[in-house]
Amino acid sequence: MKTVGERRVHPRLEHKLPFNVAVNGYDFSTTTHNISCVGAYCHLNKYIPPFTKISVKLSLPTKGSPQKNTIVECKGVVVRSEDENRGGFNIAIFFNQMRGEQRKKISAYISQFLP
Repeated sequence: MKTVGERRVHPRLEHKLPFNVAVNGYDFSTTTHNISCVGAYCHLNKYIPPFTKISVKLSLPTKGSPQKNTIVECKGVVVRSEDENRGGFNIAIFFNQMRGEQRKKISAYISQFLP
């Protein structure tokens, strides 16, 4: 659902979720600032230039069963990397290689929180 002035087709959820990024032999653990079924926004201590291809692993809590998480894995590309005043970088990631069932898992998670 889009709001007036909103360009995004896919709803974006402001949630901190466990998120792993793998790039060029390095692995980073962080949390998302927000997530949609086509991308995520997170904070990293290392600069990753735009257009860098990455692998991501996202852990979605299962409703009613907080100990059991749904894992989503896919490929992505960094579309924006911004300096953060407090240190590190805010990274916008587009999920460019994701199987349909993985995308559905994210959509189902987000839809729990939409009005």
